Amino acid sequence: MNRLPNLDPLRFFLASLVLLFHLPQLSANQGLPYFDGLPIYHRGLEAVYMFFVLSGFLIIRLIYRAKIRDAFSIKDFYIRRILRIFPLYYLVLGFGLFFYNVILPFLNIPFEINYTWKEALFYNIFFLPNVFANVYEPGGILEILWSIGIEEQFYLLIAPLLFFINVKWILRILSALLIGYFIIYWSDVFEALQQYLFVFFYLFTGGVIAILEEKKKLEFLKRSAVFPLMVCIATLLFFVTDLFHFEPLWLHSLLTCLLFGLFIHSLAFNSRGVEVNNKLLHHFGSISYGIYMFHAIVLNAVVFLFLKLEMLQNLNETLTIILLHLLTFAGTLLIAHLSYTYFELYFLKLKNKFRK
Repeated sequence: MNRLPNLDPLRFFLASLVLLFHLPQLSANQGLPYFDGLPIYHRGLEAVYMFFVLSGFLIIRLIYRAKIRDAFSIKDFYIRRILRIFPLYYLVLGFGLFFYNVILPFLNIPFEINYTWKEALFYNIFFLPNVFANVYEPGGILEILWSIGIEEQFYLLIAPLLFFINVKWILRILSALLIGYFIIYWSDVFEALQQYLFVFFYLFTGGVIAILEEKKKLEFLKRSAVFPLMVCIATLLFFVTDLFHFEPLWLHSLLTCLLFGLFIHSLAFNSRGVEVNNKLLHHFGSISYGIYMFHAIVLNAVVFLFLKLEMLQNLNETLTIILLHLLTFAGTLLIAHLSYTYFELYFLKLKNKFRK
């Protein structure tokens, strides 16, 4: 299947925003110099939300196109998702539990553990890492798994739902689910939805946009270059300024659903011939899952070096901040590349056996 243009570089950009979000947090927590004075350092959560829109966009588009060909298999869908997500997910989960429960005590670094192994395995094996992260605050390496849990929960719901729905009704039902769930989420009827960030409306948004495009109902957006340009500028301003950040939160979520959906559509289908063809950026996009999953591990290692090595402790604040950024980014890219090349790629190649 041909890959849509510009989405791989977008993945890398979003993963980098998450790294930038966490870097000053851990540095400040450990008493190291840090810088977070630009709005872009505070957009990590929104970057994950755009990941959700992108995921819903791609997954529902894939299912919809398969149903049109009468070739959608729930079994094959789940096997492909398992091969993509599980190997790295369980690798990081295992390392995170070992890190906080074994490595830190061995190094005499205090860290409160308020959960049992049974609780950790229950929540994280049965697709509830978002609940585990909120209830126990188990540490950054484990807490970032919350977003993978949201994706897993969505896959459990969306595949059987779309399998049994007539293809003619998919757009209407997804639209109803998007609107209904958004209202329920922000109505405070079920407080746990907000508490544990069950933000499925972002994934539904991506799916609705994808099907609207498949049904040729978004052609009016392509009549002028002005609209995609305005969407891209607005998205850039969203991440680098505070112009679009306001209360109430439901309105902020409504804005991000609309903006992120239109932005992804503009990049993939309405780029007016503008396409990022840089091989390095595309590769970084291909390894973005690893960048997201490994960045907290690398960040902890880099911060540990600055706390323990005297030569690094004697640097001035500005140089310390610059080196923290460079070492964390370089280390994360290196490990993500090695993981993709020598670990993930083995499972990704197996996915081809389950495509029709």
